[in-house]
Amino acid sequence: MADDRIGVVHFATSCAPVVQPTFERALAWLHSFEFAAAIDGFNATLAADPTCGIAAWGLALSHWGNPFTASLRPAKQLEQGLADVRRAQQIGAKTERERAYIDAAAALYLHSDTADQHTRQVAYEQAMNHVAAAYPDDREASIFYALSLAASALPSDKTYANQLKAGAILERIFVEEPDHPGVAHYIIHSYDVPALADRALVAARRYGSIAPSAPHALHMPSHTFTRVGAWQESIDANLASVAAARRDGSTAEELHATDYLTYAYLQIGQDAAAQRVVQGLPEIAARFDPSAVGSAAPGLAGVFAMAAIPARWALERRDWAAAAALVPRPSSFLFADALTLFARALGAAQTGSLGEAHESVDALQSLHDRLAAANEAYWAEQVAIEREGSAAFLELAEGRPADALRRMRAATVREDATEKNAITPGPLAPTRELLGEMLLELKDPAAALTEFQATLQKEPNRFRAVYGVARAARLAGDAATARTAFTQLLTICSRADQPGRPELVEARQYLGPPGR
Repeated sequence: MADDRIGVVHFATSCAPVVQPTFERALAWLHSFEFAAAIDGFNATLAADPTCGIAAWGLALSHWGNPFTASLRPAKQLEQGLADVRRAQQIGAKTERERAYIDAAAALYLHSDTADQHTRQVAYEQAMNHVAAAYPDDREASIFYALSLAASALPSDKTYANQLKAGAILERIFVEEPDHPGVAHYIIHSYDVPALADRALVAARRYGSIAPSAPHALHMPSHTFTRVGAWQESIDANLASVAAARRDGSTAEELHATDYLTYAYLQIGQDAAAQRVVQGLPEIAARFDPSAVGSAAPGLAGVFAMAAIPARWALERRDWAAAAALVPRPSSFLFADALTLFARALGAAQTGSLGEAHESVDALQSLHDRLAAANEAYWAEQVAIEREGSAAFLELAEGRPADALRRMRAATVREDATEKNAITPGPLAPTRELLGEMLLELKDPAAALTEFQATLQKEPNRFRAVYGVARAARLAGDAATARTAFTQLLTICSRADQPGRPELVEARQYLGPPGR
């Protein structure tokens, strides 16, 4: 533990001086969302100094888990966190500042039977705002306040007011504390949306070197690299994270990083590498315990990745038969189950297996209804978007193009109104990209071109969208745009398998010999 490189954190406490290093190391682990290590550290602090109430505060935040997880915390998790808060209050704190931290954390857990999770997150944000204002020289208070701002931001708020405010606070501190793991980490999270992602590049390229012993610190830069389409950097980051997570037994984190890794491989046409990942999933599944407490990725992220990776493998290559053949494996995480059904519905509609497509679309509706009944509003909406997109292609297959277009356009409006969650590098198939492909099937390449270009505004350097621009422009008679897009595709895929996908063969044929 003493040799681990996890960054530098300073947090003054009233605890016994002998436990200060242990406490600060636990806090450094917490800032990288390495929750198991943080819990061990805070428990060790309390064992050495039972009067250190602020260490129980650290346990409460550690048991809350990843603050960017959209899913509702289960009752057992809330009970544990509330017990930590009560323990901190019972032990007591020797300073008003420490008591303020403990009271702020309590807002996450108190009144969970009457106040919804987002309301409690906002209450925590407001409490941390007061702490930061009361102790302006306490950088940790400002850092935790910035984190609370980013975590409580609504995915429907396209002004990104919370994220921008959080980023501004963190960027100022980053100049003063360039080795602080939380500052770099939270800058990446604050700007993990298409409109802001390039602001996080400096932090993304630094975070892995700040805390290289933390698997999540090695993975987290790939959030930014994904948002800006820097695929090789994403691959490098996730390969390092996968290795570190496997070393530490953080299997959910390994799966989470593997999902991002697979996505990046598929964007640059390295299908053989992606296939090896898919083939290796059974080995990872054999040692995966969704209930284990480990790194930033909770068990649900691992389950999500297990469903997402095979679906990506089929859909990114437009292997409709493989998509239709995917087998649903029901879990307790309904939004993860929906990924398989979505891919299966699209594949079945495209291959003419309309009965199977209907079954999958109906199953998606059932999952949506169950998520809505459980008050999982965010994931219910994501599943609704998947249901609408797959239903649109079913209508197209049934010979109802007007209905299909109307439904598909409605799905794009819904997807534009939200944001992807940190659990995923991106949707299995962006709705505007699917709309573009539908318009191509309906012989409207000019309209399709607009949709593919809009996709690239959110998903830069995405293989299918770049190819969609090239194909649509070619069919629309826009040779200049087609040539630019085909050139871009080959540049993105400069390390692709050879001869590679049919789309790459088509690009080389269209452009002709180099220098022509």
